[in-house]
Amino acid sequence: MQKFTVRARVLTCVAAAVVGAGTFGAVSATASAAPKGFTETTHLTVESATEAAQAALAAAKKDGQKVSVSVVDRNGNTVVMLRGDGAGPQSYESAQRKAFTAVSWNAPTSELVKRLQQAPNLKDIPGTLFLPGGAPVKAGQAPVAGIGVAGAPSGDLDEKYAQAGVAALGH
Repeated sequence: MQKFTVRARVLTCVAAAVVGAGTFGAVSATASAAPKGFTETTHLTVESATEAAQAALAAAKKDGQKVSVSVVDRNGNTVVMLRGDGAGPQSYESAQRKAFTAVSWNAPTSELVKRLQQAPNLKDIPGTLFLPGGAPVKAGQAPVAGIGVAGAPSGDLDEKYAQAGVAALGH
């Protein structure tokens, strides 16, 4: 029986993972038996991130709201950013920061606002925004992305639209 190099085994497993990608657009970056010194990660595809952002924007538009929507990956990097027609200039950065906060803490930002009462210094963490409007996207219980919405007259509405984006992914 022919033995394959570690590199050949990893490439074969990655190819198999891409072919068998999850139902909501997540692709495993490594094989289930990751080589020593590596970890497994799951990422939302650009197509799925776009679908989620468009669903959030459509939900806001249906309610007559002008918002911006950001989808970030597990590391907080922007994957998709949509600024709705007429959305305020502040909404762009706010949406990104809400998405980053949601994925960083693996919780809707409305829940995180409540945590500020016990730990007010949380708001000092760079890049975060502790206002309702961010929702994590999970694979199992692990956060793989965050969706942030900003621009509606209330954070509750922003979060409703972020949750519409999560729902579009089947969660």
